[in-house]
Amino acid sequence: MPKNTDTEKLLNSQLLSVERAIEFVCHQEISSLLLLPLHTFVFVLVRGEKAKSSLLPLYLPKIEKAVKIPVVGKVHMVLSNITMQRIDVISSTVKTGDNGIIIAVSGATANLSMNWKYSYSTWLIPIALSDQGSATIRVEGMEIGLTLSLKNLQGSLKLSVPDCGCNVKDISIKLDGGASLLYQGLVDAFEGTIVSAVENAVSKKIKDGIVKLDSVLQSLPKEVPITNVASMNITFVDDPKLSESSLDLEIDGLLSAKDEIIVSNHHQETLQASFSYKEVDKMARISLHEDVLKSASAVYLEAKKMHWIVDNISDQSLLNTAGWRFFIPQLYKLYPNDDINLNISVSSLPTIKIEKQQIDATIPLDVVIDVLDAGEVIPVAGFSTVFSASISAEISGNTLFGRVKLNEFSMSLKWSKIGDLHMRLVQSVISTVLKTVILPYVNVQLRKGHSLPLFHGYKLQDTQIICVDSWIVISSDVASAYEIRIA
Repeated sequence: MPKNTDTEKLLNSQLLSVERAIEFVCHQEISSLLLLPLHTFVFVLVRGEKAKSSLLPLYLPKIEKAVKIPVVGKVHMVLSNITMQRIDVISSTVKTGDNGIIIAVSGATANLSMNWKYSYSTWLIPIALSDQGSATIRVEGMEIGLTLSLKNLQGSLKLSVPDCGCNVKDISIKLDGGASLLYQGLVDAFEGTIVSAVENAVSKKIKDGIVKLDSVLQSLPKEVPITNVASMNITFVDDPKLSESSLDLEIDGLLSAKDEIIVSNHHQETLQASFSYKEVDKMARISLHEDVLKSASAVYLEAKKMHWIVDNISDQSLLNTAGWRFFIPQLYKLYPNDDINLNISVSSLPTIKIEKQQIDATIPLDVVIDVLDAGEVIPVAGFSTVFSASISAEISGNTLFGRVKLNEFSMSLKWSKIGDLHMRLVQSVISTVLKTVILPYVNVQLRKGHSLPLFHGYKLQDTQIICVDSWIVISSDVASAYEIRIA
């Protein structure tokens, strides 16, 4: 894991990543889990170029001092335009503590630039003498420590810094221009003051950054639109939980129709002990309960989005009464050589169960045969069908792929305008349409994949999906979506 970083990257980038990561997590009535192993923070330190720009340049206040120098006498010195332009970090650590996440940066160095000016007069020379120039400062052995606390405040995350400090071991000053006679006097007079100014400025900048980040977290919406149909409740539930190596965030995740008021009936469920997070060592883990899939299906069913008209298939003869003349002869007799449509809709909520390494779904369907006769759509028969399927998913790169397999299929007649039907033959035809037309079409679309969104310049990497005990567990490393060079 790379370790070169700066502190503001840690604070800004990681929390902005969390802001987007929660858009991935959804769960109806049962907490979803977003587990972030603490070495994720170290990674974000390196990649947070945006956060680096918010720390640098860092401006220090002007410093003035009167110093007595042998032979010369009393000299009035002013340092201005003191600017920290670069920070390099040798190592950083992140761990949990009683009060929150403890971040420590050690061995950091920094480069500063400044302008200097002095003036003095002596009894030998009654007029005032002055000079000015520029200088560079090298800061060595800078250590930064802070504690981040995350709490749940009315469904939002409250971020605070119980403790923050910076310590500088040594500095060196190089003057450009001016009298070298004053160099040692400048170093002796200003070294301690510059050290204190650097320590205070870095600490203040970090605290100011945390205040801004807290404002961002407080302003996050309580729900986000998933599609033009559904919205997701992203209200945080309970305080974040810290383990020895991870941060656990839980959101309500209830899906509802867009613009509908969400009422949460949250209750706690967790992954069974049979699943060990140690089985997959990744930077981030998102655990999704099967109830979120159920809530999604409920929203789409209510919105009448689970309805399809099949009017074009690979074997188009099946969509003409001539293709059915041996199975339903009376259909062909009444409507010879007329085109037909299959009107398919989900009749009630599907049953969804997450088993080991797959998602099992049982879906009840109503199928109506519509005859297109002289420009008129004539429903001639309706069937009640139930089919069960297994769904598998995987992520390659930053793309989600899937596959559906038909397990069982049953069918019964609900009504008919063309007399009694030979259901065994009809079921055979419908089953053929499912196996040769509908499922292949669905699988072609799933094989094309769906690109996952980027989160503030980050993407998933080496992602694994595990299905176990009613949960989908997505484990992934995180990588920058762009090539980043840190000067």
